[in-house]
Amino acid sequence: MKCPVAAAKIDHQLRALVIAVLTLLGSTALVAAETQELRQLRLQLKAAEDANDQPAIIELSRRIVAIAPNDFDAWDTLAQTQLKIEDLDRLQQTLDAWQKAGGRRAAPAIEDYRGALCFKRKEYQCAERHWLAYLATKPPRADAASEYDSLAELCAAQERWKDHLAYRMKAIAAEDSAARRVLRACAFLRLHKWDAAYADMAKANKMDPTDPQVKEWLPQFERLQEFLPRIKALDAQISKSPNDVTLLLDRARLFTLAGRPLLALDDAERALKLQPASMRARIQTAEDLLDLGRTEDAAKLQVSDKLARAEDRHVSEQALRELGADDALLAQDPKNVHALVARAAVLRSLKQFTLALADPQSALAINDKSAAAHFEAATSFYNLGNVKEALTQVRTATELDPNDPIKWFCRGIAEAERADFPAAIQSQTRSINIHETVLALREREKCERRIGKTSEADADLRRISELGPQPE
Repeated sequence: MKCPVAAAKIDHQLRALVIAVLTLLGSTALVAAETQELRQLRLQLKAAEDANDQPAIIELSRRIVAIAPNDFDAWDTLAQTQLKIEDLDRLQQTLDAWQKAGGRRAAPAIEDYRGALCFKRKEYQCAERHWLAYLATKPPRADAASEYDSLAELCAAQERWKDHLAYRMKAIAAEDSAARRVLRACAFLRLHKWDAAYADMAKANKMDPTDPQVKEWLPQFERLQEFLPRIKALDAQISKSPNDVTLLLDRARLFTLAGRPLLALDDAERALKLQPASMRARIQTAEDLLDLGRTEDAAKLQVSDKLARAEDRHVSEQALRELGADDALLAQDPKNVHALVARAAVLRSLKQFTLALADPQSALAINDKSAAAHFEAATSFYNLGNVKEALTQVRTATELDPNDPIKWFCRGIAEAERADFPAAIQSQTRSINIHETVLALREREKCERRIGKTSEADADLRRISELGPQPE
């Protein structure tokens, strides 16, 4: 009786063994197939990386992690490439998926990428939180130093200069290098810590004079060094009188000449905040913004990128001094018509016609009989393309001051622009009768030819030849 039972039991065990063997063989075949597919995908991924084919890199990395969700390198490649091309929404999706699939090894890398993602989105508090979380995992010193570099850049973007310096120091503590010494030297500069900055630059140059950062920044430090004695003297004065606008603008000017527009901008903006009506502060602030490529921010101050520069590519010292003197007079008496007109003339010489127009208009609101104010308004209107209003203003100017040859000359120019050539001839004649110039003769000669007065035009040409070259 026991034999049939035993046979049945053996038969059941054999069936189970066969099923297990078949299952194992099927799994082995499946694994072999997956391994073969993964091998092929990885070969394709390497080729895509060699060709820098970023769409292919992303697609192949996705396919790899779909088959092998624990493949750290594939996840890392996918996230790195999405960050590189700034596909930020998909990067966030990748990090979420990686976090679900990844083990403890992936956590630090995910924190690092989340910090980079937040930084790209200018979510600086978020970025700092994730990067600090990454550092809390105690990564290798080289990686920690790079992360401190990123945190320093984050602080610079927020103008948190003390924190910026602190992170630069931590980066050097993690892994010193010539490049990091240069970056810390720049951080010291930002805080006016001159001696520490130059000590770091000297150390960087000693460590590796061939480093690209050293080669880029050493000449700039040498240029600034020429101005340091005067800058330090102003530092001492400003520490005693921190709200002295003139001192701030003088130091800003030195920074501008030294090629340090960011440092100059700090002082110029502070001066402008203290004295919003100061045209010197406005022009210096705008010059620094333009030097930094921030044209739109300069335009918010009504300063265009046509700002006139001297041969050294900076606004002339004389123009700034004259603006400062006029600012001072107007601070004492805002209704000083002479100062308003004088300041407008300086702004006009700097090709800032919108600003230049505001002052004569203010002057005319105080005294509408000011020929100089009418003339300055006319000049600005003309340069802004409003010839009709320019002609109205210059006519009034010549009526109020009929003995100024320049006003008559400019009136003739405006009349010719409006195609009123007979009137233009009369105006140039008035200018010539007061003070004969080649410029006025040329303008009159051109107008005479336009209306067929050939003999008169020829006579003017002969007179121009007799007078010879004149300064224009």
